[in-house]
Parts: sequence; C-alpha cells; structure tokens
Amino acid sequence: LMLSSKISGLPVIRIDGVLVGIISEGDFLRRGELGTQRKRPRWLEFLVSPGRVAEEYVLANGRRVEEVMTDSVVTASPNASLAEVVELMTHHRIKRVPIVDGGKVVGMIARSDLLRALLHTQPTSTPTTIDDEQIRQSIVAELAAQKWAGKDLINVTVDKGIVKLSGAIFDERERQAAIVAAENVAGVKGVEDNLFCAEPLSVILVS
Repeated sequence: LMLSSKISGLPVIRIDGVLVGIISEGDFLRRGELGTQRKRPRWLEFLVSPGRVAEEYVLANGRRVEEVMTDSVVTASPNASLAEVVELMTHHRIKRVPIVDGGKVVGMIARSDLLRALLHTQPTSTPTTIDDEQIRQSIVAELAAQKWAGKDLINVTVDKGIVKLSGAIFDERERQAAIVAAENVAGVKGVEDNLFCAEPLSVILVS
C-alpha cells in the first residue's frame, strides 16, 4: 500500500476510527529479512533485559501491523498552528503528525506539506519598486525584534534597493542572520556586507 501510493507513513486506525498507532518506513529498517535487525556486542547483551530483546525480536520479525507499528503517537488538533506542528516534529524528531479531532483521525501533516506551505509564502519574482527609506525601516524593525542583533550595533543604509550593512557583530553566525533578515524584505535587490566581527569584550560603545 505504501509503495503503490508513494507515501512514507500511514496512521493505524481501529474499526471505530480511533487512532492506535502509526507505521512508517522507519519501522522497517530493523528487519530480519534484510539482515538489519539490531545487533549488540556480546558484553552489552548482558545489560539488556530479556523483555527488551523480545520486543526487538517482534519488531524485526513481526508480520502484522500491530507488531511493528509505533503505538505512542504524537498528534495535533485541527486548530493547531503550523508553528506548533513544527515544534512537535522538532521536539519529538518525527516526520509526520496525525491530526485528530474528537479522537478520530481527520488528516496527516508531513514534512513535505510544510515545504509546500513554505513555497506559497515566498515572494514572487515580479519586480517591485519600494522606497529606500521604507526598506531601511523594515530591516531595522526586523533586526530590533531579534535577540541576536545587538541594539543599534548594525547600521543599515539603502541606495536604489541595495542594502549596505555595517557595524559590529560578536559572532560570525550573526553575519549571515543579518544578511538573511535584509534579503527577506520586499524591494531589496542586493545586500553588501560590511560588518566586522569583534570579540565581545574588545569593543566599548560610548553613547
């Protein structure tokens, strides 16, 4: 079913519609048929309980969905925001989240769905003429909202859509973050990076 439908995971649902588990490609990685079942050094086998070994045997050799599926499923409600779903995926290191309403599965969100949603948020390639000062204010506001951007440390000037960034940063990762912040503002045609990176204690600012 997964191969013919070209999908990587399926919810497992009881006859009454209640979600009882999820089965995915990852559940088939440790299989006896492939010779990929979990193998440990002999000394480590003594530290693993017989129950755990028996559980792994079932996962590697079971023939029924209920024997190999993941039964502790992380779910979200239809009213959950995309940000909440992403947080669930990141925190639990999972690739898909069933959407459950009243105990019944009403949908599934996978990483590919998030990519499609991201695509729709990207600006079109149609040239847009926006006032330089408006662009500058938008970039300054974005930087001011970020914890990594020190207050009044990054200077922003704009000339015919070309943004020039200057000033101090204290971590090279802040450089790329500042460039991204500028590039994402509508009307920006290019970004010139004139930032310099200084040790946190080597710069004294005088107001």
